[in-house]
Amino acid sequence: MGQSVQLIRRPDTVDAVVARMRDLAATLPERDGVAVFNRVYLAVTEEVGRRLAAGRFADRRATTTLDVRFAERYLTAVDPAAEERRAPACWRPVLQSRRHPGVRPLQFALAGVNAHIGHDLALAVVDTCEALECEPADLEGDFERVGDLLVALEERVREDLMPGPDLLQIADPLTHLLGAWSLERARDAAWSAARALWALRRLPDVAEEFTQRLDAAVGFAGRMMLTPLPD
Repeated sequence: MGQSVQLIRRPDTVDAVVARMRDLAATLPERDGVAVFNRVYLAVTEEVGRRLAAGRFADRRATTTLDVRFAERYLTAVDPAAEERRAPACWRPVLQSRRHPGVRPLQFALAGVNAHIGHDLALAVVDTCEALECEPADLEGDFERVGDLLVALEERVREDLMPGPDLLQIADPLTHLLGAWSLERARDAAWSAARALWALRRLPDVAEEFTQRLDAAVGFAGRMMLTPLPD
């Protein structure tokens, strides 16, 4: 019971986010789809914490708020203490396929990155602007610095989970999956979506429709990524 309460507590620092990710990892089997994504995301979040401590970001408060609000959306979506709550469409493919034996770890990792960057990042920018009472333009510099670390997330996925060059053949569907999706393009799209949502904040019905369509589109892409593949 105590662990569930800890999992649903709202984090307010990067260290608190890291602690929640570690707690989550301790509850999941190694091959679980959420566990696969959580491992690579945890490594990048730890790096954000180290760079914050070293003063590598221009606005420590803004970067911390953005990183925490961003991670919170992922942690809320996959929190085992809230299984009765319907997760966003972008995360449902990972949650529904997380133990499928025909889905490879690399697919889970990329589908998690797709959900988190394609959907959660734009909403986290808006959350941060509301919390800090600022405009998206005020966050752009730190958004780019965090974005550079997110590119490192994609690189880590490839290094840790991609088969060796002798195993990944041209005909392997994973080769095509890796070539068809780009984190950098997804990050640029997330920034555009955040600016659009911020501009629509005084039209709540339109903003809600935009958010739902974004969620559905990212979820559709994630479902394609998780198509079971032959060994």
